[in-house]
Amino acid sequence: MRMDRSDALGPIVSGFSGGGYRIDDNVYRALLITPVRADGWEPPVLDALALDDLAPILDLTPAPEFILLGTGTALVRPAPALIAAIEARGIGVEAMDSRAAARAWAVLRGEGRWIAGALYPL
Repeated sequence: MRMDRSDALGPIVSGFSGGGYRIDDNVYRALLITPVRADGWEPPVLDALALDDLAPILDLTPAPEFILLGTGTALVRPAPALIAAIEARGIGVEAMDSRAAARAWAVLRGEGRWIAGALYPL
């Protein structure tokens, strides 16, 4: 599957390959993504996800409007305490399955939205 948006800014997931996310010539099994960079990520189990695990995207300047949290092959609700801690920073959280999050990333960045993403493996 390809998800190109020529008007999008920054890294864009262009497809899924080998069980990961394709960005340019790289494939990432799990991903932290901002409007300025994409990095591979070794996420903890979702129940153990904490603010420290998301520091590279939470510390973005300016702060992202919200974080797309791709929870893997299916939507899994993150811990309410984690959501509350992120929202206390003035950042929203949108959880969805990881493929949907990758597609939403391309659309929202194409609109110029200042967001960040944490995508668990597919």
